[in-house]
Amino acid sequence: MPVAAPAPPAVKGPRVRPVPAVSRALAILRLLAASSEPMTLKTISEDLDLVTSTCLHILRVLVEEGMVKLETGTKRYSLDVGVLSLARSVVDNNPLSARMQSALDRMAERWNVTTIGMKVSGLDDLVVLAMARSRGPFRLYVEVGSRVPALTSATGRIVAHFSALSDSELARRFKSLNWENPPSFETWLKEVKSVQRKGFAVDRGNYISGISVLAVPILDAQRRVTHALAALGVADTLNAATLQALAADMQAEAAALAQ
Repeated sequence: MPVAAPAPPAVKGPRVRPVPAVSRALAILRLLAASSEPMTLKTISEDLDLVTSTCLHILRVLVEEGMVKLETGTKRYSLDVGVLSLARSVVDNNPLSARMQSALDRMAERWNVTTIGMKVSGLDDLVVLAMARSRGPFRLYVEVGSRVPALTSATGRIVAHFSALSDSELARRFKSLNWENPPSFETWLKEVKSVQRKGFAVDRGNYISGISVLAVPILDAQRRVTHALAALGVADTLNAATLQALAADMQAEAAALAQ
């Protein structure tokens, strides 16, 4: 009677030894990145449950390395340009970024819209990888390497659709989003679900008053969203027919970038 071969041993990854100082430094950087205002030593140490003296020593090193800035007058801490330099290096060394930039340039020129390419890094933030500006009067200033909220605007509807979160969890997260003209949750959720049928999402003046934003996903082989393309223009210049044609163009560029 044949005997089944024993199952091969499970492949284990390398053992990761905890390095508390590194973990704490990263936690501080993430906390400052999530804060809209500079923070005091007391607030940082309390929010992260760190001993104040330990938190201070780490902050001093981060300041010395140019990752964190200390406002001498208020003794408050915020991220410094060193973080942006690291992010820009990642972007510059990523072949997809160059291809994305070319696609954004083509669409911005063809449709006279501002175009942005972003990496989907989770349900909290998107990272700006590339940008092309329109020739029109509308100007949006966004730094390459900066982070934008993941669930707002048209890109947020894309991320929400692919997140597989329950409606109740989406409702909880929706309450914390910032809009100039907030949609109702019911309207927003309906637009999130329409991504399945349309393959794109539109924000009509909710995120920025008077500005329409159209977003399409870039998917990997498992149909997971990894990046997104967005186009922004004055709402009066982007009627329904124009948005539909622009969406088709953006979807074609997204499909090419996914290859």
